[in-house]
Amino acid sequence: MKSWTSVLKADPTEWLLGEDNPSVRFLTLTEICGKPPARLEAAKTRAEIMNRGIVPKILARQNVDGTWDEPDRFYRAKYRGTSWQLLILAEFGASGRDPRIGKAGKFILDHSWNREGGGFSYEHSATRGGGRPSGVIPCLTGNMVWSLLRLGFGADPGVKRAIDWIAVYQRYDDGDSQAPRGWPYDRYETCWGRHSCHLGVVKALKALAELPPAKRSAAVRRSLDEGAEYLLKHHIHMKSHDLSRIAKPGWLRFGFPLMYQSDLLEILGILLGLGIKDPRMEEAVGVVLAKQSSDGTWPLANTFNGRYGVSIEQKGKPSKWITFRALSVLKKYFSL
Repeated sequence: MKSWTSVLKADPTEWLLGEDNPSVRFLTLTEICGKPPARLEAAKTRAEIMNRGIVPKILARQNVDGTWDEPDRFYRAKYRGTSWQLLILAEFGASGRDPRIGKAGKFILDHSWNREGGGFSYEHSATRGGGRPSGVIPCLTGNMVWSLLRLGFGADPGVKRAIDWIAVYQRYDDGDSQAPRGWPYDRYETCWGRHSCHLGVVKALKALAELPPAKRSAAVRRSLDEGAEYLLKHHIHMKSHDLSRIAKPGWLRFGFPLMYQSDLLEILGILLGLGIKDPRMEEAVGVVLAKQSSDGTWPLANTFNGRYGVSIEQKGKPSKWITFRALSVLKKYFSL
């Protein structure tokens, strides 16, 4: 088997190890270079995430109650509200032991988590407390479960119930069967119609894959299997009923952070993280390879800068985040 680095136009690892982005540096040390996270160099870099770069800038904008922007618009304030800031902090590897992040996580669980059903809602229920049942949607639930797991809330009863909610309610239908009836399926056609929402599938799979294998119930394992097969059936980004046509052109424009959107790098990373390597992934991997620049980097092609509150990299410029994610995908793919 050839070395995974042999497929690269150039090796950008040293660039990724620069100290200007401690989050990418830590991930490169541990996932690309294979350094144990507890070793001095990696542990020191991880601690720097809270002191330099994007994370302290986001935390500096936090309200005293643990929220960002207008508290009640924790989801609707795209992408400045509390749910979005938690997602960005989790992507950057912020420490959930920080009391400011603990306060933000508690706010989301108190205001977005739906106590009756278990999913996460984009609206707070002033009468019942928690998230309003009619606002529970799959992409938000997946994003919040993934973020809260990353930030150390895995033992919280609300997070555990949200994991069960995904395993019970998330669908992986390809338009070939009748959509189910009843809550939560009756609310949004785009989320729960005859054909499952691609984005809901990706975020559900991302959340469940974050669980350590030993903590995955039979229902979670079944949902992971079904979700993976759904994406493989589409060859990641193609139309499953006509594999000559691209279903999601936007997924070929790599971005970070992706919020409720997705791209090939995120999806390939999820599947490979589950130990899945399948011939139906080959075309998507080829797209990743083709987008590498001659200097070994990948550019930021898709961004929500101007809407975050704190800008993250520059569109059209070499991106440490996209480059790290691409290297991570290629290393796993060519090493399996």
